Amino acid sequence: MGEGWQLFKIRGIPLRIHPSWFVILVLATVAFQQQYSLSLKDPVSAGVLWALGLLTALLLFVSVLLHELGHSLVALTQGVQVSSITLFLLGGVASVERECSTARGALMVAAAGPAVSLLLGVGLLAATHAAAHLSPLLGAMVAQLGSLNLVLALFNLLPGLPLDGGLIVKALVWQISGSQRRGVEVANQSGRILSLFAIGLGTVLLLRGAGLSGAWLMLLGWFGLGASRNQRQMLVLQRTLNELKVRDAAGRRFRVLEASGPLRELSRIRLAQASDAGQGDWLLVCDRGRWQGVIDDTPLQQLPVQRWDSDRIGDHIQPLDSLPSIRDTAPLWQAVQQLEASGRDRLLVFSPAGLPCGTIERPELGEAVLVKMGLKLPAPLLEAARRQGTYPLGLALPQVVRSMLASGEASGEAPALPALPTDSPSV
Repeated sequence: MGEGWQLFKIRGIPLRIHPSWFVILVLATVAFQQQYSLSLKDPVSAGVLWALGLLTALLLFVSVLLHELGHSLVALTQGVQVSSITLFLLGGVASVERECSTARGALMVAAAGPAVSLLLGVGLLAATHAAAHLSPLLGAMVAQLGSLNLVLALFNLLPGLPLDGGLIVKALVWQISGSQRRGVEVANQSGRILSLFAIGLGTVLLLRGAGLSGAWLMLLGWFGLGASRNQRQMLVLQRTLNELKVRDAAGRRFRVLEASGPLRELSRIRLAQASDAGQGDWLLVCDRGRWQGVIDDTPLQQLPVQRWDSDRIGDHIQPLDSLPSIRDTAPLWQAVQQLEASGRDRLLVFSPAGLPCGTIERPELGEAVLVKMGLKLPAPLLEAARRQGTYPLGLALPQVVRSMLASGEASGEAPALPALPTDSPSV
């Protein structure tokens, strides 16, 4: 779903309207106008009915906004930043930067929205009699909004993701079992069952002439199934990134040069790599079996060609630790994290003995994840990813890792790299 248009901010939280919101606004206005035309006892002009229908629809979405604000304000008290609140076709959604780090905090955030809707519903229904004394039209609208807020509260308490009830189930299972992942699995399966039931019930209602109600239930069911599928894919990606190690995805995009060799050798290698897709190999430098460092193209750019034969490679090296690196026993999520933090296209991979043994890049990392999930990509797609230095198929692995870190699902922290032995063999 796109960002939509920002209207204003509430407590620093941007309120956005998605284009699809106007569709449901029109449908709700029509539905309310028809309902008022049938339920009101006194005759009312068509213009007043349409105005009352539009006002009811707008106030209903104010109720939805208050529901999402309930989630958002409680999230802020738990130290969770709220990116935005967006009103769209199926209601509203609050986007947060991360999940709560505790089951209790997650439970409070999930329950806040239905609690707001429940209070609104009870309060509006209690005020119906007084509002009707002021105006029958006002009384009808207050009663309608009160009933709808109760329905909103009860509907959101259904125990399945992505509804608030599903989030409550997740938090409760998390609290009892100590595993957030187990909570997500239970709530996600419950949400899938509810979605299938909604599609089935909507189909029956549609066949029996219920029209909009049946179609609406089917739409909600399809939305729920999509959310369930996305959550299931997220769980699979998280498990894969935890299970795979860096060595499972590492390649070898480095070459080894002798420190005593002339700079012209570096020039020859770069000319040979000029037609290669993506970034050229890293050039690590050894001196009679001892690791010395790494050399880049800076000497070729700064020195005159006449010095390329007299200057030695070893005269222009940089420390090996100037390259971003990772242990080959580290979990794969950590490689994603370090790639994004370094801003580089590649990490140098070290063996348990502290020796350079390979490299890892986004394309091969993404390929290893997809292969583990049973998906083999065609060679042209992989080649395109290598040229661009991106994850294949646009895999949003950095977002998955951020979610893992926020929820505590990231496991297998790797120890710090040991000091590089100066007398270790180069290959």
